[in-house]
Amino acid sequence: MAKPAISHKAFNIQQQGLLAQEETLDVAKKQYQLVIGIPREVDMYENRIPLTPEAVEVLVENGHTVLLETNAGKGANYTDAHFSERGGLIIDAAQVYKADIILKIAPLTLHEISLLKENQIVFSSLQYRNHCEDYIRGLIQKRVTAIAFENIQDDNNCYPIVRSMSEISGNTAILIAAEYLSNVNNGKGVMLGGMTGITPAEVVILGSGTAAESAARAALGLGAFVKIIDNSISQMERLQNHLGMRLYTSVLHPQVLKKALKSADVVIGAIHFTDTNAKFYVTEDMVSKMKKGSVIVDISIDQGGCFETSECRTHGDPVYTKHDVIHYCVPNIPSRVSRTASIALSNVIGPILLEVAASGGLISQLRYDMGLRQGVYIYNGILTSQIIGNQLGLPAQDINLLMAAF
Repeated sequence: MAKPAISHKAFNIQQQGLLAQEETLDVAKKQYQLVIGIPREVDMYENRIPLTPEAVEVLVENGHTVLLETNAGKGANYTDAHFSERGGLIIDAAQVYKADIILKIAPLTLHEISLLKENQIVFSSLQYRNHCEDYIRGLIQKRVTAIAFENIQDDNNCYPIVRSMSEISGNTAILIAAEYLSNVNNGKGVMLGGMTGITPAEVVILGSGTAAESAARAALGLGAFVKIIDNSISQMERLQNHLGMRLYTSVLHPQVLKKALKSADVVIGAIHFTDTNAKFYVTEDMVSKMKKGSVIVDISIDQGGCFETSECRTHGDPVYTKHDVIHYCVPNIPSRVSRTASIALSNVIGPILLEVAASGGLISQLRYDMGLRQGVYIYNGILTSQIIGNQLGLPAQDINLLMAAF
């Protein structure tokens, strides 16, 4: 009879002689089964959806359940059949809100908060400047864990969702400007770009972040003369290294700005405000001296806008004219290209959900995933955002201390 083979891992001859040693075995983490609910957006101008049918298929194949309200993907031109064929379950809104995890693009309304059950997880945009105390208290009373898309960080301390939406906004802003320069929209009939024998259109971009870079790349691709104006020398140097010396840069000085605006055909406001009390950068007097028929696209309108003449509008009524200058000031530009924006969102959100499941649930994931933890503003019904606490006069606790307690 053959003797059983003896594993060399069970002994440590050099250090312990022939004494048997314990052998550690790898124990796989138990996969946590997620039940994910995606309600239809009630905001008529929000057309995006957080997961595409392809992402739903991946989640279902990994043993998770995805519930979608009827016509949840309609705004992004996804039908219910697109999702059901990939394993998604199409049900009514009341059932969707019973899911353990709720995914939504726009912040929940007070009515939607009333549909939540206790101890749910809510992923959505936050837009804290636009929220009232009732919204935050409603989530706290439901004892939910609320995570803001725009505050989630990746391993490189970047904000992947903000970055992807900013890229879309910058790119789309140039296409919008081109539309309103044309005769089709009662513009002055100028082509955004250049051709042989004709001076190219001038595009001035305020800011040097992701949206500004994307806008500059698109404008340069069309052949326009592009100037970046910002206070960050290092950022502008980075852009010139990325986009080439055809890109002109200048510091944000009032006299420089006035001169640039007078000759500009298009001005893109893409400054990211880090100061919540920041004011506009371009005065009404500066706007009044711009060329007749020139176009302003204020990407930063959701933070108050870069221009004194900016007025927040919607996709249903996006444009107005002041001082003979066309203004486009819509806070949700990515929703204008909802299919592309939905795919970009899904590319970030889908893997996060798979990581949460693989780690054994959200609490386990938050213990070591600092980037996801940064997105939490309510944890088990406890406000963890000091910014919101200060704005609304509510007590807030440090999420890191709370994680140590749970």
